[in-house]
Amino acid sequence: MSDAFRTTARDPLSSARTGRLETPHGAVETPAFMPVASQGTVKALTHAQVESLGAEIILLNSYHLFLRPGVDAIEALGGLHRFISWPKPILTDSGGFQIYSLSPLVRVGDEGVRFASHLDGSRILLRPEDIVDLQLRMGSDILMCLDHFPAYPYSAEALKESVRLTGLWARRSRARFAERETRQQLWGISQGGVDRDLRTRSIEDVLAVGFAGYAYGGLGLGEPKTRLFETLELGDSLLPADRPRYLMGMGYVEDIVEAVARGVDLFDCVLPTRNARNGTLFTSQGRIAIKNRKYARDPRPLDEACDCPTCRTFSRAYLRHLYERDEIAAAVLNTIHNLHFYLDIFRKMRHSIQSNSFDQLKKSLISNASQKEETT
Repeated sequence: MSDAFRTTARDPLSSARTGRLETPHGAVETPAFMPVASQGTVKALTHAQVESLGAEIILLNSYHLFLRPGVDAIEALGGLHRFISWPKPILTDSGGFQIYSLSPLVRVGDEGVRFASHLDGSRILLRPEDIVDLQLRMGSDILMCLDHFPAYPYSAEALKESVRLTGLWARRSRARFAERETRQQLWGISQGGVDRDLRTRSIEDVLAVGFAGYAYGGLGLGEPKTRLFETLELGDSLLPADRPRYLMGMGYVEDIVEAVARGVDLFDCVLPTRNARNGTLFTSQGRIAIKNRKYARDPRPLDEACDCPTCRTFSRAYLRHLYERDEIAAAVLNTIHNLHFYLDIFRKMRHSIQSNSFDQLKKSLISNASQKEETT
């Protein structure tokens, strides 16, 4: 899949770049943000709304879909794209994070992961090969290998073991994927936290196997930001320029723009949609907690610099009213705004890289993100 990704522009002052990622269900312009649709839907929105906001790719969760409705059902109904009626690219993650965090009695070994379903307690064994098989059968465009990471903070031994297992599973995943003739892509994941030697070893492991794209796993879990950025700089120096790079689960704008400056192409996070449902809204002037009393008679739009349907139509006072009354419309309108805000930032980043103005935009985004709201 060496022709599936190409760089289209580079920033002269950093490693930021724009690119075009080709998939069986269309192209994705990068840097790109993937709205999280774990169960096959972005919470509170229809697919038409997600598409109208500019999303070119969404992320689904293999673990949740494996449990419900099940791979057999999805396959019988024509695969993920037909089942959920989303015509554009889909990336499915391995579900490893959910297995480790949601499932009781998890046991990890060379063979794979043994765990109890968080739904009914049934015992399940998933091997790296099984994770590849179920994603192939569901028909996702980009498949992620099963990886292992310890919770932060972690011991040196736990981190070392996660790197070993991730490398072992990457080799087995690639071998199983190679048995299938397909246009789908399998991406590898590196672990190692912010330990330079272990992250280097993990990146070298997945590079030796060879994948269509490469992801950073196990970051954004509480490590110092300086160490996070140093790790991304390390990856920028080691990873091939002709493959896309994916930073898993990174959601704060100030971190995203720093990661783009270090050569990252793809992102996902529940932050904009989850925060929307909790009444925290992102604006060009910082975050707003819409439940605050000061908005009860505020006639202004949520963000006067935003042209999303929510800001074009409704006042802060009305949005606060909906949220306070726990109306479903509050989740819908807030999610429309937050997702538009994120996708618009990515549009601006792509344009700024192409026009050699990325550094200026980066400083502006970081400054705006740092503004704190006075609560009243």
